[in-house]
Amino acid sequence: MHRARSIAALVSCYFLFAILMNSVGTVILQSTLSFGVSKAQAASLEGFKDIPIALVSLLLASFIPRIGYKVALTTALLALSIVCVVVPSIPHFWTIKLLFAAIGSSFALVKVSVYSLVGELSDSKAAHSSLLSTIEGTFMLGVLSGYWLFPLFFGDAALSFDWLNVYYLLGGMLLLTGGLVLFTPLPEPQRNKDGRVSGGLRESWMQMIRLAIEPLVLVFVFCTFLYVLIEQAVGTWLPTFNHEYLGLPLSVSVQLTSVFAASLALGRLAAGLLLKWIPWFSLLTGCVLLMALLVLLALSFEPSVSGSVTGLTDIPAAAWVMPLIGLVMAPLYPVLNSLILSSREKSQHASMTGLIVVFSALGGTTGSYITGWLFHHFGGQQAFLLTIVPMIILLFCLIGFRRLTAPATNLLQGS
Repeated sequence: MHRARSIAALVSCYFLFAILMNSVGTVILQSTLSFGVSKAQAASLEGFKDIPIALVSLLLASFIPRIGYKVALTTALLALSIVCVVVPSIPHFWTIKLLFAAIGSSFALVKVSVYSLVGELSDSKAAHSSLLSTIEGTFMLGVLSGYWLFPLFFGDAALSFDWLNVYYLLGGMLLLTGGLVLFTPLPEPQRNKDGRVSGGLRESWMQMIRLAIEPLVLVFVFCTFLYVLIEQAVGTWLPTFNHEYLGLPLSVSVQLTSVFAASLALGRLAAGLLLKWIPWFSLLTGCVLLMALLVLLALSFEPSVSGSVTGLTDIPAAAWVMPLIGLVMAPLYPVLNSLILSSREKSQHASMTGLIVVFSALGGTTGSYITGWLFHHFGGQQAFLLTIVPMIILLFCLIGFRRLTAPATNLLQGS
C-alpha cells in the first residue's frame, strides 16, 4: 500500500511538470501577441527554463539525499504553486520569465528525486525499468494534456490576458500534489554505517569531470545536445509555425502541436520493438535521414489554409507532416541513453545522468533561441529548413559514437 501511494505521488509530480515544462511553445506564441515582445525576446523563455535546470542539477543534486526526497519534492511543488498564482495577478513578461526560471529550478529537484526514488522503490532491474517507463509514459500524457488545457483559457482578442488564468488552476494542482507528497511515506536515502549519505559535492563534481573528458562520453553528450536542440527547435516553435506560416487559428495551432507530442510517445514505444529486428545504428541513422526528409516535405507545400478552419478535422493534409516528425525523432534519445548507461558501471550512473540533464538543458536553450532568432529575421520556413544542419552533424556524430561503442554494442539486441 505504501509503495502504491509513493508511486502515485511521483506520477502526479511528473504529470504536472510535463504540462509546465512543455508549455513554453504555447507561452512563446501568446507572449508575442499579449505582451508585444519580439520572437527573439520570447525565445529567451527557453533559457530561463533550461539554464536553472542545469545549474540546480550541478549544484544541488548531491545534497538532495541529505535533506531528503520528500523535502525536495514538497519545496519544489509549493514554491512553484506560489509563482503560478503571482503570474496572472501581475501580467507582465518579466513574471513569465520568473515563472519559467521557477519551473526549471523546481524540475531539477523533482527529476533527481524521482529518479532516485525509482531505485528505492524497485527490488530488481525489471521492476526498475517497468516503473521508470510508467513514470516517463505519464510525462508524455502530461505533455499531451497541456496542449489541450491551455487553449481552454484563450480569449477572443489577441491582446487578452485571459490565458494566464490557467496558472490559477495549475497552482492549485501543484498545491494539492504538494500535500499528497507531504503525507505520503517515501523511502529514505540509503546511508553508510555512520548514518551519513555517501558521496559529497566535490566527489560528485570530480566524477562528472572525469566522465566528461572520455572520448565516448564527449561524443555522446554532443549527440544529446544536438538531439535536444532539434527537438526543442521544432516542439517550441511549432505552435508559432502553425499560426503564422500555415495561418491556423491560435487554439488549433496549439492543439495540432499535441500531435507532435503524441508522435514522440508512439515513436518511443515502437523503438523498443524495432530494436529486436533492426541494429541500433541502422535504426538511428534511418531516423535522422527521415527527419530531414519530412522537414523538406513539410516546407515544400504552399500554405493554403482558409479562414474556415475551426478544428483539427478541417486542417489540410500538408499541415500534419511537420508534427509527424516526432515519430522518427523519438527513438534517438532513449536508445542513446541506454547505450551510454549500459557501457558505464552502476556507480557512475548518477554522474552520467547529471551530464545528460545538463547538456539536454543547454541543447534545448540553444535550439529555441536560434530558431526564434531565425523566425524573427527570416520567417518560419527558413527557420525550420535550417534544422537540417544539426541533423547532418548529428548523423556524423552517430558514426563516431558507433565506432567508440563497438565493444559494447552487444548490450542491445540487434546491435
